[in-house]
Amino acid sequence: GYKGEKENLGKCEQIRTSVKLKRVMQTILSLGNALNQGTARGSAVGFRLDSLLKLTDTRARNTKMTLMHYLCKVLAEKLPELLDFPKDLVSLENSTKIQLKFLAEEMQAISKGLEKVVQELTTSGNDGLVSEAFCKILKEFLAYAEGEVRSLASLYSVVGRNADALAMYFGEDPAKCPFEQVVSTLLNFVRMFIRAHEENCKNIELEKKKADKEAENEKLKIGHRPNDSAHHVPLVGESRLSNNSTFHS
Repeated sequence: GYKGEKENLGKCEQIRTSVKLKRVMQTILSLGNALNQGTARGSAVGFRLDSLLKLTDTRARNTKMTLMHYLCKVLAEKLPELLDFPKDLVSLENSTKIQLKFLAEEMQAISKGLEKVVQELTTSGNDGLVSEAFCKILKEFLAYAEGEVRSLASLYSVVGRNADALAMYFGEDPAKCPFEQVVSTLLNFVRMFIRAHEENCKNIELEKKKADKEAENEKLKIGHRPNDSAHHVPLVGESRLSNNSTFHS
């Protein structure tokens, strides 16, 4: 089950409240509609969450640029303030470690364990003075444990509501697209986005170096062109003399 800090369990709202992520999604929708213009899919009002992972599959003709690269290029040129949207999702990776099924099983096991403690206390209470000290310690533990279990149950309830709300925020059915699938898809999308943006930056740098080198080579060519004054053209009637020339009187 999940071993992280309790507060990480309820942070789904960090994803839902990210304005930058929302604007990136809107840009993706706009790009998709532009690509599908003139078709039945050209006026979509949304898209399936798993479509985010297909952005690296769509490539331009005769080029290595994918739709993900193009998305990064558009954002860099027109909406550069959105490029750091992954910073809004710092708890996303921790969220992928949450397995709601295991949490439910652990919650059930804890509740059953508490019931056994209550039963043990009841049984020990019938033993009289022999179990008096034991019962006292058990009562103190139970008072503490019951509060902790109530707190945990409340937290688990919040997690469940947030998990369903996250799927519905992206227009998905929580029953068909569970929490684990949502956060895993988003994390993979963020990683692919970062990789594509880095590749774009490298390509821009390479193109710049290539252009600078070509410009430098062009300067060198101009500098080595023959100077007109270095090749003297004799005037009409001027003799062309050489070491072997002789005069004839």
